[in-house]
Amino acid sequence: MDTVHALIQTYKADPESVYNTWFVSNEDRLKAFRAIRRGVLNVIQDIKSGTFGNDFKDSSLEVVLNSITEQKQVFQGAAHPFYWKPKLRIPDIYENEANKQAFGQFLESCLEAKNEEHILREILKLNDKTIKGLGPAVASILYFLHPTLVPPFNTAIVNGFNALFADKQKLGSWESYLRMREVIIKTNEQYKRELSNDLGAFSGLLFDLGAGKILPHGTAALSDEEREKIARSLKKRHAEVLSEHDEENLHTEMQYHLLKIGKSLGYDVVCAANDRSRAFGDHKFSFLCLPALPQMSVDKDTFSTISLIDVLWLEAGTNNVVCAFEVEKSTSIYSGILRLTDLAISQPDALKTLFIVMPNDREKDVVLQLCRPAVQALKSSGVEMHYIAFGDLREHCDAICKFGKDHAVMQKIAKTI
Repeated sequence: MDTVHALIQTYKADPESVYNTWFVSNEDRLKAFRAIRRGVLNVIQDIKSGTFGNDFKDSSLEVVLNSITEQKQVFQGAAHPFYWKPKLRIPDIYENEANKQAFGQFLESCLEAKNEEHILREILKLNDKTIKGLGPAVASILYFLHPTLVPPFNTAIVNGFNALFADKQKLGSWESYLRMREVIIKTNEQYKRELSNDLGAFSGLLFDLGAGKILPHGTAALSDEEREKIARSLKKRHAEVLSEHDEENLHTEMQYHLLKIGKSLGYDVVCAANDRSRAFGDHKFSFLCLPALPQMSVDKDTFSTISLIDVLWLEAGTNNVVCAFEVEKSTSIYSGILRLTDLAISQPDALKTLFIVMPNDREKDVVLQLCRPAVQALKSSGVEMHYIAFGDLREHCDAICKFGKDHAVMQKIAKTI
């Protein structure tokens, strides 16, 4: 058995590996692709219209990067290279208009790219502009646009790559990134039947190697300090996995309450397309929901995004959405807001009520995001985004089912800004 094959088997067999906790079992991973794609479109439009601003904070780019870092694990720290550091003048895409325009054109060209050659050409053009501080951290954005062509890039992935291939590639260099990418593509092609065409699976292996989660065969004996560091890392990962499992159970419970209420109020109800096999206790979602979201007069990508919203209530027998709910776990608020905004924009004459359903201790974070200009702008068309705490939904679910007449009853437990 060769080294890479043996590592892949170890990687896949570990229930707490990136492969098992993020790549194959995390429903939010699939939802993130369309939300981030929509977010990149917003960045491009803001740069075109001159509304992008001169700081990372509160920009549409911050929403994209926060949606990416919500993925945890492989994308921890993905936002850091994009923070505006005035003393260092990096990354120089906020106050330098030419660089800002170049960055926007790069994103648009990559978004529209149909093949590998087009993407590589755009990367080389961007590299030639030598925009200060704008390095291959951008690859983490491109991964969500082209997951079979662009691997993500961070310190742990570089360290894992160097450990596996006995190389010395550097962080922060497009040249190093492109050399790594060639090797990753070639190696993944050889082993993709064991992993995936999606480069996130192989990148997760490199991440686990770089973080010390798994060790390449033939590694020299570790020092006590290195062993202790790895033990701390494993303990932290274990705690995160347990926390994510608890959050997933809570998420499913809240979806069930929303489906139950909507059904009792006489609406047709639909849960996210990839959640229809779920159940809360003895209550299978497939017995509550329509078998599929009715077709709508929107483009394919928008329809795919809408179909991933956690819970929708529709007027019985129609495709008119009455209410839409995104149930947020501890770190998924950004992509949820993007999906709800997509729905509101696509159905301006029908939809009026959007809800974020959140953990009780996340109110401050939710209010901060709902204050964003893009969200506040929805009010001009009569659309308001409200939020409901998990505890209130759980406590009042049965009473709402018993006494509620229509969706307006949700205002009794909802808040807005």
